[in-house]
Amino acid sequence: MANEQNEQAQDIQQEQNAQNENVEQVSELGIEDLQAKVTELEDSLKLEKARAANAIYEAEKTKERLTREAEKHKDAVLEKFAKELLNSVDNLERAIQAAGAEENPVVEGVKLTLKSLLATLEKFGVVEADTTNGFNADLHQAVGIDPNAKANQIGNVLQKGYTLNGRLLRPAMVMVGQ
Repeated sequence: MANEQNEQAQDIQQEQNAQNENVEQVSELGIEDLQAKVTELEDSLKLEKARAANAIYEAEKTKERLTREAEKHKDAVLEKFAKELLNSVDNLERAIQAAGAEENPVVEGVKLTLKSLLATLEKFGVVEADTTNGFNADLHQAVGIDPNAKANQIGNVLQKGYTLNGRLLRPAMVMVGQ
């Protein structure tokens, strides 16, 4: 009976050793598979991070482009609107000039309206082009020769010119000395 128990103990021991070897083999295969899976997932994560970064970059570029386009559009609309208002400024100046030295409530009202309109235009960057520092082809359009003016100097301003935020809106039409 002791022999049988020893044989059974040896059989049990051999089965346990075989199971331990199987567990080690499965563990080794499992670890290698898991390491391969981890590597695969890390690569996938890197790819997705790159895609996300690219999408964020593209979104920022699109936002910047849309902001630039909106500013450009706003400037174009303001320029067009200001050009149209300049006709009203010219008409109010002609009305004041036609009244001459006569002072009455109507002329005073026209002067105040002109002053208010010019203040509003100036508030949005529309200012009169300088005609005191001589002829400048970037700001003035010479339409004739003034015999009383010095060379390259403006003798007579026929129509005022205006700039919008430093850019020419309308050139001043002037007579220039020779």
